[in-house]
Amino acid sequence: MIPVASGVRVWLATGHTDMRKGFDGLALIAQETLRRDPHSGHLIVFRGRRGDLIKILWHDGQGMCLFAKRLDRGRFLWPSTADGTVTITAAQLGYLLEGIDWRMPQKTWRPTAAG
Repeated sequence: MIPVASGVRVWLATGHTDMRKGFDGLALIAQETLRRDPHSGHLIVFRGRRGDLIKILWHDGQGMCLFAKRLDRGRFLWPSTADGTVTITAAQLGYLLEGIDWRMPQKTWRPTAAG
């Protein structure tokens, strides 16, 4: 898991992105299309057209990091808006990376009484 410090925001780039792009191409999309500073230390998450691959762009203060995850089965749940960004919490990013519906995760059942 990516170490997400407090105060760091997670931005989802809505729509789909050309997953052939690397550090510079994704940073340029973040800067010019999404109007986000790719060197701010915030995480910017991109999803491919098929929905089974995401890339996360993050500047850790020393350099740019690029993380990728591809699901063997299923697709990453993504906002339906076609343009712009959506912000999520670090916990929701954890759900997203696990393939869980981050918009409305189900709590596990807890007993109401012992015994």
